This record gives sequence, C-alpha cells and structure tokens, in this order.
Amino acid sequence: MIKNIGIITSGGDSPGMNAAIKTIVNYSNNNNINCYGIKYGYEGLIKGNFKKLSNFIVNNILSFGGTILGTSRSEKFKTKIGRKKAYNNIIKNKIDGLIVIGGDGTFTGAKKLYKEYKVPIIGIPGTIDNDIYGTDYTIGYDTSLNTIINNIEKIKDTAYSNNKLFIIEVMGKGLGFLALNSGISIGALDIFIPNNKKYNLKNIYNILKNWNINKYSNIIIVAENKKIGDSAKTIYKLIKQKFKNIDIRYNILGHVQRGGSPTYFDRILAINFGLESIKNLIKLKTNIVIGINNNKIIHIPFNESIKKKKKKFDKNIINIYDNIY
Repeated sequence: MIKNIGIITSGGDSPGMNAAIKTIVNYSNNNNINCYGIKYGYEGLIKGNFKKLSNFIVNNILSFGGTILGTSRSEKFKTKIGRKKAYNNIIKNKIDGLIVIGGDGTFTGAKKLYKEYKVPIIGIPGTIDNDIYGTDYTIGYDTSLNTIINNIEKIKDTAYSNNKLFIIEVMGKGLGFLALNSGISIGALDIFIPNNKKYNLKNIYNILKNWNINKYSNIIIVAENKKIGDSAKTIYKLIKQKFKNIDIRYNILGHVQRGGSPTYFDRILAINFGLESIKNLIKLKTNIVIGINNNKIIHIPFNESIKKKKKKFDKNIINIYDNIY
C-alpha cells in the first residue's frame, strides 16, 4: 500500500514541471497520501534532502517556469555507492514509491534504482528537447519552441534593418526537434540539424550565391551539436570564408529557451501526466514512463523509453522540409 511518495525533478529543467508537481501533490493529499519533494534531483536523494509538500505550498506554482524542487545532474547517482545511499534514504523516510520528472538520463537512473532495489518508480517526460522515445511530446517542448520563435522574430527585425544574415543556434541535443520546427515556423533560409561531425553546406552555398535580404530569409537555424562544439560559430566561419561580401552574425540563444511561464499546452500535458502517474503509482503499476500518442495517454516501459530506438521526426514536418529546403 502506498502511504508516502517522493517527487524528483532531475536533469535539465523545463517549463511545466511545476504543473506536474502540483497535480501529484494535490491528488496525493486529497487521498490521504503523504507527498515529499526531493530537492535537487538524485543528488538530494543521496543527501536525504526531503521536504513534505502540502496543497498550500504548491497552490500558486502553475505559472512558474523551471521547478520549485530544483534539479541537478548527479555524478554520484551513476555509481552503485551513490544509489545505495539514495535507497537508504528512501527506506529511512518510509517512501513507498517515486515519481521522477526528467529526460533520458533521469530515466536511466530510475531504471537502475528499480532494477537494484525494486523501488516502485514512474517517469514523467520533462525535457525541452522532446527526445524521449514513445511519446509525441514532452513537458516543456511547446513552451521552448514558442520562446525560440519569439526571440528569433526579434532578431529578424534588426537583421532586416541592418541588412545582415544571422546564424542562430538553438538547443535540442541529439535530434534537433527544436531546430527543425522553429526553422520551418519562422521561414528560415536553411536549417542544420545534428547528424555527424561535418555539415553539408552545398545547399546554403547555392542560395547565398544570389542572396538578397529583400528576396530571401535572413535567418539560418542551427541545432546544437556536442560533436562540434559551438555549432553556430563553426558554420559562421565556414560561410564567412566563402562569402566575405555578406554581413553575417551568429547568435546562441542559450538558457532563455528553458525559462518562462509554460504555455497552455504544456500545463495541460503536465497535469495529465501528473494525474496518470500518481494513479498508477497507487495501483503499483510501475517501471513505466507516462507518454502521449495520437492525443491518448500511454505507458512506455523504461527499457523502451531509454534510447531503444531513435525518435523520428513527424512525417508531415519532414514532407514540409523536403518541399521547401
């Protein structure tokens, strides 16, 4: 029987996490289940940083970006010694089950904790990257996408005014969902998404041979690529060497993409994920990630959600990309 549960937000923060937290806390307390927030992710679990959450504490957090529980990336939790300490704190605080909100790294840690100690765990996908296999959307993706579009539109204003070409780097590790969808949404001149250590610049070179700011877009979107480093700067240098007559700038949007009040879509998604997670935890239907597919809430086994398959782009979006670019 579930009497005490713990909530963890881990890895990169994303707008909408607080909506999931509030939903879980409200449902738990309304059903006589004690709810504890574990501060700063798995690191807080190792250190025993538990805080009891009441309905009053979470009353006004729906509109807040980030997470009121704090988050971190814990190197200690990657070790068996670290997970043993975490488990000891779970037992010490009489926690019967955990709900973890995060991305791929969060679920990898959750899977190991479940495998080693059989702790009932349910995962909620919260990451702006939208890279969790099995779910169409993750909490924070929609808000981040809108933030990117809003900021790029501002850059477009000054780019047109000053007759400049801007190369803008966005987040979205691994797959480039943010780059592809924001690029199409703002009518980018070209979009570069990660695949290897080299960029194929043939297409953009052909466009820039006859580039005119009054005729073409003035924005190139680049997804971050850890294999390369500063992706926008790299492409900037390559283009600048070939087209010295074009006034080019590069801009890295950075962590502004993680912040801000969550959109309606992310709030409703988080509320649905939170409600489904606590209901299933009470039933002890665990070792799953809550997701959404074709507007229906689904359950994804941890094994499938953690890089079992590479998440693919929406076919409709790819069709648009192929026809335009």
